[in-house]
Amino acid sequence: MKNDILIGCSSYNNRFWKGVFYPENLPSSKWFDFYCQYFSTYEFNGSFYKFPTIRIFTNWYNKTPENFLFSVKAPKEITHIRKFEQCEELLNDFYNCCQEGFKEKLACILFQFPPSYSFTAERLQHIIQNLNLNFQNVIEFRHKSWWNQEVWDAFLENGITFCSVSHPNLPQTIFTDFPVIYIRLHGVPKIFYSSYSFEELFQMKKEIFLKSGFVYFNNTASDAGILDALEMKRIMI
Repeated sequence: MKNDILIGCSSYNNRFWKGVFYPENLPSSKWFDFYCQYFSTYEFNGSFYKFPTIRIFTNWYNKTPENFLFSVKAPKEITHIRKFEQCEELLNDFYNCCQEGFKEKLACILFQFPPSYSFTAERLQHIIQNLNLNFQNVIEFRHKSWWNQEVWDAFLENGITFCSVSHPNLPQTIFTDFPVIYIRLHGVPKIFYSSYSFEELFQMKKEIFLKSGFVYFNNTASDAGILDALEMKRIMI
């Protein structure tokens, strides 16, 4: 990946964006093509809800421009239901789908754990042991107990990225020392709805400038996500 920050969103099929981002007369079947004219990365979240197939990912690969990059969220069966317990085959299948489907357009693999999943040293080691470290793994926690030095040191030793999150109930640290910068902006104070001010986005730019990584806007329950993503692109120039 080039030495830069790629900006994108965590969804695109959004009726609130019609007339704000998508032209009024553009059919929804063309929305993703239009998105790709403005952004060169996308965080694929559909795989969280339904286990993907190589065919599905290949279809996405084929409809994106050269040099487009996908980050992919792991299925909830792995992170929320099984919590990495007895899911070696599932993990292997998921990694294989990502690699075979997205090929060189695969950026990061995102594993997001539930708020109930608090830190223990055993859980930390269990996560590391189950990951395929040949991939660019990003871990997003939703319990603040994971914000500790033991976790950060272990991730650095194993080439794993600790996800920077903007979330109403979590520390909003921007991490820049891991293999890749990976920021997910969920909306604060109202998750999925709240927008970010110019000052907030500019401060983020100062922290990540001249680094490499991804910033994904997940405040997509309104038009905030796409407007913030466009603003962030302008700020990063």
